[in-house]
Amino acid sequence: MTVAVFDHEGPWTEEEYLALGETSQRVELFDGSLHVTPAPTPRHQNISGELRATLRGPAGEAGLHVLEGVNVRLRPGRIPIPDLVITGPIDFDAPNVEAVDVHLVCEIISPSNAATDKVLKMHYYAAAGIEWYLLIEQASGALHLYRKRGRHYVVESATEPGQVLVLTEPVKVTIRPEDLLP
Repeated sequence: MTVAVFDHEGPWTEEEYLALGETSQRVELFDGSLHVTPAPTPRHQNISGELRATLRGPAGEAGLHVLEGVNVRLRPGRIPIPDLVITGPIDFDAPNVEAVDVHLVCEIISPSNAATDKVLKMHYYAAAGIEWYLLIEQASGALHLYRKRGRHYVVESATEPGQVLVLTEPVKVTIRPEDLLP
């Protein structure tokens, strides 16, 4: 991938981005620019795995899917890779999950990437019409749930360790922040 990225001139198209194929880095496309981040930390991956395990049963009962680290096409030329998504029926062989099929998107806040998750991605996910946005703090496991109102997200709940997040949409489940931590 290194040669292809450094030899590239001008804005990236969606086709050029997809032609990179699978990479060891997390490479996202934002309006012609590539956003590359290092591999997640073990703590990050533990939180993601525990959350997926917590959501898998309730999602299945609701006819939904829980996926980690997939391309989500928000609009042409805008493809982030959220940490976790809950989707309706999708084509499992397509290179992207379409935003219209995503019911909830989750980002686990990395200290080096907090502004992207709290500002840029939050704006992009809302603009794409994704109903629910869950942000998780790595250090404490605190859960910040947002719901789309109009063109923006508003705080639905904030759950600190010792408290319980009770989701009723898009799946029915309770989540304790401390259960997500290593």
